[in-house]
Amino acid sequence: MKKIILASQSPRRKQLLEWAEVPFDIVVKETDERFPPGLEPEEVAVYIARNKAIAVQAERNADEVILAADTIVVLGDNIIGKPVHREDAVSILLALSGSIHKVITGVIIKKGNEEIAFADVTEVEFHNVTVSEIEFYVDKYKPYDKAGAYAIQEWIGVVGIKSINGDFYNVMGLPVSRVVRELKKF
Repeated sequence: MKKIILASQSPRRKQLLEWAEVPFDIVVKETDERFPPGLEPEEVAVYIARNKAIAVQAERNADEVILAADTIVVLGDNIIGKPVHREDAVSILLALSGSIHKVITGVIIKKGNEEIAFADVTEVEFHNVTVSEIEFYVDKYKPYDKAGAYAIQEWIGVVGIKSINGDFYNVMGLPVSRVVRELKKF
């Protein structure tokens, strides 16, 4: 496979592409993660991913393949972003405790004017998690760079998640098997 450009600084996306043995370079441009009102959650994730891809593509060769992604967490009708501080992280995890939420990753693969866009959805159910368990997790793992204030591969995922319906790696930040299949189209 030809080397691609990963438009993400996520260590989890980097790790997943390495596991899949996809050759890549990382190029990141700061982008606005706000989105227009009225979009469905899947559209939000794709919209933000597209902005990341466009920002990187603007400074690259047109024949390079750019991969960008954005992951959001949705509880009910609410999109939950990254926590801004400790209390926010604890509050988010308390809301997720004992409930089912969706993890949605929007993916954009661009080469010149060609684009593949999709969103992958995984349902995650948490056991009831105590306040002291949540505080332990937040204080030890500091999940401030993670949508929904958690990482499935960390302690809270290992002990707190009851079930998942969908792609485990999507919850980590990239539905890597689908990405690999889509990359083959280029």
